[in-house]
Amino acid sequence: MTLSIEQKIRLAGPILLFLIGTLFFRLNWYFELPTGELIRSDIIGLTAGYLCWNLTRWVVQRLQIRFPGLTNTRRRLLWMGLLLPLLVNIAWLLRQFLHIGFNDASYIWVSVSAYTYALGIQIFYHGIYYTIYEGGYVLQEWQRSYEHNEWLKKNKLQHQLETLKSQINPHFLFNSLNSLSMLIHDNPRQAEAFVDEISNVYRYLLRANEQPLTTLRRELQFIQSYFQLLKTRYGPGIDLRILVEAEQLEAKIPPLTLQLLVENAVKHNAVLPEQPLMVLIEARGQYLEVRNNLNRKNSTLQSNRVGLANISAKYTLLSSQSISVREEDGYFVVTLPLLAFESQTYPGI
Repeated sequence: MTLSIEQKIRLAGPILLFLIGTLFFRLNWYFELPTGELIRSDIIGLTAGYLCWNLTRWVVQRLQIRFPGLTNTRRRLLWMGLLLPLLVNIAWLLRQFLHIGFNDASYIWVSVSAYTYALGIQIFYHGIYYTIYEGGYVLQEWQRSYEHNEWLKKNKLQHQLETLKSQINPHFLFNSLNSLSMLIHDNPRQAEAFVDEISNVYRYLLRANEQPLTTLRRELQFIQSYFQLLKTRYGPGIDLRILVEAEQLEAKIPPLTLQLLVENAVKHNAVLPEQPLMVLIEARGQYLEVRNNLNRKNSTLQSNRVGLANISAKYTLLSSQSISVREEDGYFVVTLPLLAFESQTYPGI
């Protein structure tokens, strides 16, 4: 059975620390004490060392569970400082009891100088215990935090690439121009309005990455322009309802979030006049709910959920909140947190 690094430290650490302590604090004993007393002293020192090592390890790990992460490092250090006098006195008493157990009353320290000398040694030992377990924990948490930040940066760059791809999506542009071509011949007045909507859509797409967040008001204005393009193409096969109170319009969401959700709904569901695709955007307190009825296409097209992953990544970058995705009662529902109304600094930006 292979031992873990932590198990090896627990086994070898007290022995190594005993040797270091002997070298610095008790080397003269090996020249002055009788062999029998020296053996008893070494057994007591090793036994107490193992017990104190594991007691301090248990205390530090309980503090790490109670106050986890880098942000709580100062609080853990404060508690360790408060507990240090208790731990070093327990270590001193333990050695006294072990000496009594060996009927070695001559080694029981009673003088103030002997007591303070013993406490000084125990403070040294416990400083090493703290350094091993708290220092190792802080280093591990720092590495985890660094790797997480690197993942966020990579995810952000990937999302920016996907957004850029969507901005210059030739398929969407082709469909829009094809619809415009038909309108010019059949309904010139509507074609003129259609050109205005295309202009609004692409102007918003090109500016989408200028800020990490946009107001719900701007996002809804954009999605209405985007929906008009879809409406021109699908006619009565698609419908959009927006239920948002005026006081919620200044809340923030990542740009293009609604466009990705509407695009996904069109992509994965049949859009037919006899079975229209219904999209509802509704604000509920501090959340925005986007739902569409499910009428999945019969094709074998599989969803890779890239759009949903991008939205989730945006919220991970911009806040500590996450989105909710579920199916209920024949509807596909995505719940988005509405972020702060005021400008602020966001993690990952």
